[in-house]
This record gives sequence, structure tokens and C-alpha cells, in this order.
Amino acid sequence: MTTLTGKTALVTGGSRGIGRAIATRLGRDGARVAVHYGSNEAAATQTVAAIEAAGGNAFTVHAEFGVDGDAETLWANFDANADSLDILVNNAGILGDQAEIQDVGRATFARLIAVNTTAPFFVTQHGLRRLRDGGRIINISTMLTHGSSMSRSISYAMSKSAMDVLTATLGKQLGLRGITVNTVAPGVIDTDMHQGRLVGEALTWLASLSPMGRIGTPEDVADTVAFLASNDSRWITGQWIDVTGGALL
Repeated sequence: MTTLTGKTALVTGGSRGIGRAIATRLGRDGARVAVHYGSNEAAATQTVAAIEAAGGNAFTVHAEFGVDGDAETLWANFDANADSLDILVNNAGILGDQAEIQDVGRATFARLIAVNTTAPFFVTQHGLRRLRDGGRIINISTMLTHGSSMSRSISYAMSKSAMDVLTATLGKQLGLRGITVNTVAPGVIDTDMHQGRLVGEALTWLASLSPMGRIGTPEDVADTVAFLASNDSRWITGQWIDVTGGALL
């Protein structure tokens, strides 16, 4: 499809996993894609190469998140390659401590908030002056912010719940500009973030959470993002969209 021809997209954390799937899908749909990475330049370059091999157009953008000036660095690098933005996908994030509240360290919690909450807030703040009317903001959250009982994910869920608030608030604020803002909330997705965890009984249990009997793939998430990035979603804004295969039913 070429539904996004003439549009420019930025995907934070676009070098691997869900971000790579989103970037390649948007590229396949015709968008010029800025592939952001924090540390793995080789992976980002591979994502760009995959987009270009499929006939698309892409470039890398480097900025380490969770440090002072991260948003300013990202947009300075973006501006060196593009003069406007149509689609912002706030995908970059880290999992942090998988521990119950009594075992979460202050330093690692602060790092989690810096990367998952503070960085996308200011990336979005600075991005608004570049985002064209009729644009799209798509925030990647998690099913853990709605009805999860996984106490070992409390810090991660807290960091991502802020994205849900950002979506609802900006959905109201930006409506008159024709900009839609939505959250995509995946369940367990088979990426390297979960490397070593999705095996044996753990895999069987996680797959059983969905009535479909499997865990998700990055493409399951990317296809939903592609819909939200397209004109087909023009009347949807401020929404939290469950992309868990029914795991919260």
C-alpha cells in the first residue's frame, strides 16, 4: 500500500523489536521514516536498509534517552534530514526492574521514568511545532496499565501509565488541528526485550492469556499503528487500544 506517500514519520526506538516492525510497515505504506536509536547504530542501519530494500525511504536519528537534552538532540538530528513531521510514534522504552515494590531500587526506578515517561513527554513537546495539521501521534503503552495483576511489573506499568494520560490530554488539545492522538497497548510480544523468558512453562502460560492461544508478534502491533497512522483512523482520538489478543477479557 502507499497510503502514507508524501508523509514523514518518526519512530523512537525504531531499530529493533516492535519499533523495527512499525518503522518497516510505515515505510512499506509510503512514509519516509526517521528511525531513532539510542545506542545500537548497527541495528538502526539494518532497519533503514530493510525499508530501502522494500522500495522505501528512511534515515537514522540518534539520541540517548534519559539524559539532559535528549529531546533537543533528537530533533536537531531529525531537522538535519527533514523539514516537517506527519507521524510521531513514541515507542522507545526499557523494561526496568521486574520486581515487586519492596525490591525496586531508586536509581533504576528513576532511570525507568526518565526513559519511558520524561523523554517521550519532551520529545512530543518539541515535536508539536514540527507536526503538521492532520498529523498523528501514536504512543506505545502496555496492557499492564489496565487491569493487570502482575505485581513484578509495577514500576514499568507506572512509567507507561503516564503515556495514557498524555494521549487523553493531547487528544483534546490538538483536535482542532486535525491531529489525532492514540495509545496502542500491547500484551506480551515476542521481542528481544523478553529474551530468555518466553520458553517452556512460562511461554505456555503467557500464550494461554489470549483466547487465541499465542503471544503477540511485533507485526501485530505494527499493523495497528499503521491503521492509526492512516486516514482511515481520522475519527479516532484519545483512545487506549487493546492489542493483546484478548488477554484482558
